[in-house]
Amino acid sequence: MAKITLGRTGITTDRNGFGALPIQRIPIGDAVKLLRKAYDGGITFFDTARAYTDSEEKLGQALSDIRSHIYIATKTAAEKAEEFWKDLHSSLTLLKTDYIDIYQFHNPSFCPKPDDRSGLYEAALKAKEQGKIRFISITNHRLSVAREAVACGLYDTLQFPFCYLSGEPELGLVSDCQKHNIGFIAMKSLSGGLITNSAAAYAFAAQYPDVLPIWGIQKEQELDEFLSYIEHPPVMTEEIRTMIAQDREQLCGSFCRGCGYCMPCPAGIEINNCARMSLLLRRSPSASHLSQEGQEKMMKIKECLHCGQCAAKCPYGLNTPELLERNLKDYEEVLAGKEMTATNF
Repeated sequence: MAKITLGRTGITTDRNGFGALPIQRIPIGDAVKLLRKAYDGGITFFDTARAYTDSEEKLGQALSDIRSHIYIATKTAAEKAEEFWKDLHSSLTLLKTDYIDIYQFHNPSFCPKPDDRSGLYEAALKAKEQGKIRFISITNHRLSVAREAVACGLYDTLQFPFCYLSGEPELGLVSDCQKHNIGFIAMKSLSGGLITNSAAAYAFAAQYPDVLPIWGIQKEQELDEFLSYIEHPPVMTEEIRTMIAQDREQLCGSFCRGCGYCMPCPAGIEINNCARMSLLLRRSPSASHLSQEGQEKMMKIKECLHCGQCAAKCPYGLNTPELLERNLKDYEEVLAGKEMTATNF
């Protein structure tokens, strides 16, 4: 059984973290059943956020009676201290707990620090003194903010996108966290659904003993896959290396990760899916993408206002309007029965 310790927190858990964003899309009864099965199967680390609609409530319903046997990480997107306290109170209430193990600033555009006038870090320190949170942490999609968070020494864990499509900057971030004894929580370990071989994703992450992947789980069959890895963890093989190399050749570069931080779009475009539709069509069942509803979503691209808001908010610096246009072109070729062109996706 593969275990991971999150840096100086001392939190030791199985290498399978439960990412609870997707459970906001399923009924509460199904979510409770899924979460309880995860715990019964050996998963003890659960990551959610105040922004994930009813995800915290579902965790509270499912796991409050075994609270002392699990670790809960949640997040606040607060920008001021008063918002921080409101979010923390809501999270504690919904999760049915007196404390949060890892309380994370949720993708802030800056690295909260003492005396930065936001009051956020001071609020976190006070909450820690009161026993309401155990560790102060941060999540981000921006390398500059993540690097600052690691370098300043104020944070116990960092949550950042990391998978086998990651490049040298992300690998360097993992190494820096290890040097500073900071826990590294890997989000987007399946790159928002673009990586379809979970065993390969697991084997890649397992090469880094200080990295805890959190897998976004919505369906029981997905959970069963990850539970099977507890007793039989996938290891890196030549076959997996070859497959990863092929995926990297196709996917690395300027592609949309589907994080959604460009949203909402003033024209109503579902950017986080539309801007990577070419890849989704190649790598997942296409029926839903090509349905009438899917077509209506893609055709919204034609209503783009070219306001630039999406590009300005993209943490990866992508030219989002250009990506949308390219994806629409490929999509229309598929609808016309043609092969997708080999574009820069």
